[in-house]
Amino acid sequence: MPSSPLTALRDAKAGDEDALDPEAMRRPLPEAWYCVGQAKDFRRDKNFGRSGLRAVELNGEQIVLGRDAEGALFALRDRCPHRGMALSKGRFDGAELTCPFHGWRFSTDGRCRDVPTLSAQDKADFSRIAVQRFPVRESAGFVWVNPHLGPPAADVPAVPALDFEPAGCVVVELVVEASFDLTTLSLVDPGHVAFVHDSWWFRPSKALREKVKTFQPVPHGFVMTSHATTTSSPVYRLLGGVPEVEIEFRLPGVRLERITAGTRRVANYTFATPMTADRTLLTNALYWSLPALNLLKPVARPLMRQFLTQDQQVLQHAQAGLDRKPTMVLFGEGDLPSQWYFRLKREALEAARAGRPFVNPLERRELRWRS
Repeated sequence: MPSSPLTALRDAKAGDEDALDPEAMRRPLPEAWYCVGQAKDFRRDKNFGRSGLRAVELNGEQIVLGRDAEGALFALRDRCPHRGMALSKGRFDGAELTCPFHGWRFSTDGRCRDVPTLSAQDKADFSRIAVQRFPVRESAGFVWVNPHLGPPAADVPAVPALDFEPAGCVVVELVVEASFDLTTLSLVDPGHVAFVHDSWWFRPSKALREKVKTFQPVPHGFVMTSHATTTSSPVYRLLGGVPEVEIEFRLPGVRLERITAGTRRVANYTFATPMTADRTLLTNALYWSLPALNLLKPVARPLMRQFLTQDQQVLQHAQAGLDRKPTMVLFGEGDLPSQWYFRLKREALEAARAGRPFVNPLERRELRWRS
């Protein structure tokens, strides 16, 4: 099993490990909202055949999702309690899922509604049999599932949302053969951009420049405060004027880049989703408010895939190195956001364990690095 970069955390307070199970820091947050796919891929099937259900893998759990006859989403453990058969392989009529092994039927709330193999004389009571149900939401064009099995907490990182009506959107998804922590660190690491994403269309200037940015805490994360950009990617200049850029990171693994140029809006969202201990789904969504930009969709998609593939390849090579020696040295101000990620994660775990609200441990700070 790939090791987490937990050992890279240098600024934890002495004695913290005595209060918090170190193994918890090596796993994704158990109670959080994770992106499991585009909402359009969970369309209600008018015939409610097998295509009305979709199986996903989330943090080692197999989950089946779909929409009922009213269009409401549901998420259940993809396992019939009888013999362990995947319910996603069965039928769905808009109200009940039927296991293809012995015909057991379950409603979308997980309750068993019928065991057709029982005889009239059989006194077995199936009314208390149920499949585990998971909270599910729809936001920003995506479906989000919280895989937590314990009592719900009130203070969970918010599901990402859009604050404008998009005229268009392009989405790219890639599976990375790397741990969730390592993949998430790429969302907050400014130093890798000059070396991993050295593309003519994204970074036309090859010279390293010193960057000075202000960061401040926000709920369950931090934000690089809004700043004007004039020398960055030519993609920004398509909006006209001088774009203002704000980049937010929030737990569990969400990067939200918001670009504003007058009334024109662009949002570049990236989500990390743990599939297994060594596989992570990276989802990148680009939204825009200017209808004319829809003409660029055929160009935008391959460029976004190229960008995400660069991350995928370097992360997989880095994971191989961590498998051999699971330690990292985080060095300089450019690596502080990576350390902040671990501090935020630790606070989320400790707050949940103590049953108290999350208290952001970060403070406003100016960072300098070259990129």
